[in-house]
Formats: sequence, structure tokens, C-alpha cells
Amino acid sequence: MQIQVNTGNGIENKETLERWAQAELTETLSHFKGELTRVEVHLSDENGDKAGGSDKRCAMEARLTHHQPVAVTHHGATQDEAFRGASGKLKRLLDSTLGRLKDHRDHGSIRKDGTLEAEPGL
Repeated sequence: MQIQVNTGNGIENKETLERWAQAELTETLSHFKGELTRVEVHLSDENGDKAGGSDKRCAMEARLTHHQPVAVTHHGATQDEAFRGASGKLKRLLDSTLGRLKDHRDHGSIRKDGTLEAEPGL
């Protein structure tokens, strides 16, 4: 799984932040490493130096093997809050998406040995 971190203007300590983000995502998404080819992270400061509430934004896009990519976005007052919020959303989305695909693949057929079985008493 490849992790690419992109930072926008207004984001400080870019290299340290990128290393930290890669380590955090590697741990958080380790359960899905066989299903993921790449995760892209986009961190930005939407308001710059202006005072405001949730002006830090983190968008994450996960590229899945043999499936469409999925994406989430989270806003927060700090870079950490935005990143952790987005990574939590991405983990839940992957759990849901890949869980549904696995359930669909694992469901048995209503047929046994090529014949349709009727329930007793019908």
C-alpha cells in the first residue's frame, strides 16, 4: 500500500507531518493492506491566517484493488483533528464497503447440488 501525503499552503512542518501521517495511516489501515493499492491524503488550511473555527481540511482517497476509489473529507480546528477525523471516516467506509463485498461473495446459493430445495411443510 502506497501512501501519498499532499499539503497545501498554510501547512507548517510539511516533512514531519508527512512522515507522521504515513505512519498513522499504515497502522490504522493495516487491516486493509491487501485490498488497497494507494491512499492519497490532502491537508489544507482553508482560511489561512484568518480567525475561524474549523478551517483545517483533510481529504483522503483510497484506491481499492479491482474496485472504484472511495473518498472522505473532514474539517477540524487543528491539522490533527482534521486528519484523525478523516482517517476514522475512511476506516469506517472501508469496513462498510469491503464488508459488503465480502458478504456478497460469501453468501451461499439457494440451490444445493443443482436443484432447488423447498422448505419442509410447503
